[in-house]
Amino acid sequence: MRWTKTFIPTMKETPEGAEIPSHVLMLRAGLINQVMAGAYTYLPLGLRSLRKAERIVREEMDAAGAIELLMPAITPLSLWEQTGRVKAFGDVLIQFTVRRQNRKIQMALGPTHEEVITDLVSRHISSYRQMPITLYQIQTKFRNEERPRFGVLRTSEFLMKDAYSFNTSVKSLDESYEKMYAAYCRIFGRCGLEYLPVEAESGPIGGDASHEFMVPAENGEDTVAHCQACGYAANLERAEVGCRDCVPPNVPPAKLAKVATPNAGTIAQVCALLKCRPEEMIKTLIYSADEKPIAVLLRGDREANEGKIRRAIGVEKLALAESDVIQRVTGAPVGFAGPVGLKEAIPVWADRDLLIVRNAVTGANERDAHLTGVNLGRDFDVPEDRFRDLRNAAEGDPCPRCSAALSLRHAIEAGHVFKLGTKYSEALAARFLDDQEQLHPIIMGCYGIGINRIIAGLIETSHDDAGIIWPVALAPYEVYLAPLKVTDEPTMIAADRLHDELQQAGVEVLLDDRDVRAGVKFKDADLIGIPLRIVLGPRGLAEGKLELKWRWDAEPEMLDLDVAAEQIAEMIREERAEATRFKERCRD
Repeated sequence: MRWTKTFIPTMKETPEGAEIPSHVLMLRAGLINQVMAGAYTYLPLGLRSLRKAERIVREEMDAAGAIELLMPAITPLSLWEQTGRVKAFGDVLIQFTVRRQNRKIQMALGPTHEEVITDLVSRHISSYRQMPITLYQIQTKFRNEERPRFGVLRTSEFLMKDAYSFNTSVKSLDESYEKMYAAYCRIFGRCGLEYLPVEAESGPIGGDASHEFMVPAENGEDTVAHCQACGYAANLERAEVGCRDCVPPNVPPAKLAKVATPNAGTIAQVCALLKCRPEEMIKTLIYSADEKPIAVLLRGDREANEGKIRRAIGVEKLALAESDVIQRVTGAPVGFAGPVGLKEAIPVWADRDLLIVRNAVTGANERDAHLTGVNLGRDFDVPEDRFRDLRNAAEGDPCPRCSAALSLRHAIEAGHVFKLGTKYSEALAARFLDDQEQLHPIIMGCYGIGINRIIAGLIETSHDDAGIIWPVALAPYEVYLAPLKVTDEPTMIAADRLHDELQQAGVEVLLDDRDVRAGVKFKDADLIGIPLRIVLGPRGLAEGKLELKWRWDAEPEMLDLDVAAEQIAEMIREERAEATRFKERCRD
């Protein structure tokens, strides 16, 4: 391909509103163009890279035995009503009504396709002999993203690979899950991504066990707890905290006292007023758990983890209680709750950290008042079996597997795998007959990859001040060929010949045939990030040489022109297969 025959609108300046490197560079390198908040046009270079990621995903899914189909983006709202996910997704689900023959038809744009695929399987799979089977598609998804940002990382429209396994037993599901997990490792490895599989929550998808595939990145919106010692990794919603030596400090109990704290209803306000530290406070949160109030106690510097609380208590629905419930249970407005003297006898749960807190500060269950000198056992009690890990992991917490220190890392979610169980098959009557002619709900798994996020995640973690650094596997072109003087006939004859020879050898070449200065060409080449740059100039040609430079190398090397096409093609084939040079650059 010649530069003048395609469309590459590069930009010199950072576009307004672009916040993170991947967003900036995708716009500046002419990969995408914003149509509106959360919606982008993929330009020729960006589309080429997107299709390469898509091809890698498809190849590995096929190799893992999954079968491709294509489901519609538009779906009947009735399917979502049957599974209860109209409410679960809320405003994220894009709903609309169309008129057909004087009838109003309610529809939704699919943010995912569990309902559609389960409905399909319920109609065509009815026997254990037809399973296991895994079906997948690569399809556009739609979500009404409230705050689109970070370029293609958080959009209202995106390209996703979603796969669904259908099994007759938990053992069979485990086998399908492991196949998909291994396929994901191969996909992200082939794409040149540093990735971290982490334990995760299932969210509105539902289901049991799940893992996210995270790309560690400074600007990632997710937080991962990671143990360098043993490899344990989990997202913040799921990360466990290892047990500490819960030996209380050897300090005498202080006298319980009530102090005035006018208009101080937050941890920060109370600490400023009473000259105490957050870790010396007990935070009392009133929740509605399956419509019944409970109290959860945490140290003042800790954040509650509602997933852990929900699992510990064994409820399906958990949310902070409404203000009128808090007033009734505590006798005080929001901000002044405490474990001493609650007005209603409600279940009280506590995070394990409270076992070593002494002489704490808590709300007094009275407006504008707090208690000091609060001690567990003397002033309030929590049953021993209600001390649990109920908070978010923090930097330096002990690992739950080996007790080494956890570190927190920002990351971009690129993929997610779930063991769904029978949530959707029961709702949509997807059942099968076993070998005894007994009817059972089909057991399901779900496996998603954000194709756009592969591209953005790679750029976010592989760039320098000059631009993108692509691996050959995802680069829009593999070789950038720059004749320095396009008005020089011998130079262009040599460039055209090399371009054609490389194309015939199966190498993807972009020939920069613009009549511009060498500096302009080199800046654009670095911005776009094509892995291998070849430079042809009159002086080098006179010596039968050309200049070769990998995007990540500091210095170029010279190559004999008469063997250049063959050697360059071999280099590209090797880099496609192993990405050795790119991986060495990453290690450096």
